[in-house]
Amino acid sequence: MSTCTARVLACLHENGVEFELVPVNLFNGEHKQPTFLAKNPFGQIPALEDGDLTLFESRAMSSYVAEKFKGSNGCDLLRTQDLKEAALVKTWMEVESQQFSPAISPIFYQLYIAPMRGGSPNQSIVDENSEKLGKVLDVYEKKLSSSKYLAGDFYSLADLHHLPYIYYLMKTPSSKLINERPHVKAWWEDISSRPAFKKVIPGLTLGEK
Repeated sequence: MSTCTARVLACLHENGVEFELVPVNLFNGEHKQPTFLAKNPFGQIPALEDGDLTLFESRAMSSYVAEKFKGSNGCDLLRTQDLKEAALVKTWMEVESQQFSPAISPIFYQLYIAPMRGGSPNQSIVDENSEKLGKVLDVYEKKLSSSKYLAGDFYSLADLHHLPYIYYLMKTPSSKLINERPHVKAWWEDISSRPAFKKVIPGLTLGEK
């Protein structure tokens, strides 16, 4: 159900990588136990183990997977063969991390996590951050009017990193933030229809009864 875990899973599937998914029971506090803290000292999911390497932070994990397995399935999500394209991918990855995510994550928390914890969404927080997210998406709308994807006319990790949060957003009235912007909407419909992400969707059940 985790957005961060889903981000890494989508990258693994894009590259056709075999992996084992080990569930962590957050409700029982498994992520705060010493065995898991040895993998992620912040006690957050996910963590990735590859041989003697252990990583945390989902964006670092997906970047590692994309770099290690580039070329598999004809996939190079970092565009490593072209310096300028690679720079653009990194730029828009930063935009997702520093502009998009800080705006959408409070909305996600209010609409999904607060009810799970027995609370009610704080509409003022939703409204405030919807305004912030709208301004970010206005930039996306302009960019996507001249290219098919964020970094250019190629799908990259910059696009992939947006998938989990927008997927959940589209199940709420806040989906209008996407739908009201035609180029953003077309981009979302494109990236969310990729076979790799379709493999992740069955696990994205947060908020379902």
